Amino acid sequence: MVFQSYALYPHMTVRENMAFGLEESTDLADDEIEARVYDAADTMGIAELVDRKPLDLSGGQRQGVALGRAIVRDPEGFLMDEPLSNLDAKLRSEMRTELQRLQAELDVTTMYVTHDQTEAMTMGDRIAVLDAGELQQVATPLECYHEPANRFVAGFVGDPSMNFFDVTRDGDTFVGSAFEYPLSESTLDDVGETTDLTLGVRPEDVSLTEDPTGDHNFSTVVEVVEPMGDENTVYLRFEDAPEGQTFIATIDGLERIAVDDEVTVEIPEETIHLFDGGSGEAVHNRRLDEAAALDVS
Repeated sequence: MVFQSYALYPHMTVRENMAFGLEESTDLADDEIEARVYDAADTMGIAELVDRKPLDLSGGQRQGVALGRAIVRDPEGFLMDEPLSNLDAKLRSEMRTELQRLQAELDVTTMYVTHDQTEAMTMGDRIAVLDAGELQQVATPLECYHEPANRFVAGFVGDPSMNFFDVTRDGDTFVGSAFEYPLSESTLDDVGETTDLTLGVRPEDVSLTEDPTGDHNFSTVVEVVEPMGDENTVYLRFEDAPEGQTFIATIDGLERIAVDDEVTVEIPEETIHLFDGGSGEAVHNRRLDEAAALDVS
């Protein structure tokens, strides 16, 4: 097991910390223990630090020792409890890559607990999403992203989070507080008899357009712009909505846009998600094959 707080013995060197578990729980010879320790230290890139004590190490190096201590046991599985939480953002990103390389090299099943959805999306082969101790969905990262089981998963996975709008079905149209959204027969078939729903759309699926006449095009006002370099995170308000009721679009960083601009946005029907207004269960999702087709085009 690898802990968030490293859990290293401060009076022991790196070598002693990594060897301690083997010395206490196995009958391995000293030279075999020494060989395992140096092999693990080489794997973690800390071989030159084996004579130092934890207080002489950086946070990333300490976590490397904690990982090495687990590796020397040659286990059938690793349990990692938020092992990167104590690191700064840059080092956390580097260690994330290192852990993926390590897991592929060792080929050992790893259960990794995290509150950081970026870690879950980038590192996991399968994700188990929990809310208040209750399992919400077990799926691949892309399935959780494109085909969430319910509103909680949809809002938790993705940054910025999915936009949600409470709507009521009126015939073949959804009516929200500040917009109306017509639907095709295939989407209505998924909805069935449900009338109170939540419409969800991810920020990257909201795009700017010059055409104000489309069925899924809406007049909006820009309230906040957050430039990120390669992209802009834009907080928008429907023209008839009160101030403060915003939703988010992620657009290209080269697009010129400013606060108080009036812009038309498109929310394509093939990108929307629909959730039961009461239970929050998904009744319609963008399908993974549709998402792949959109990416290719």
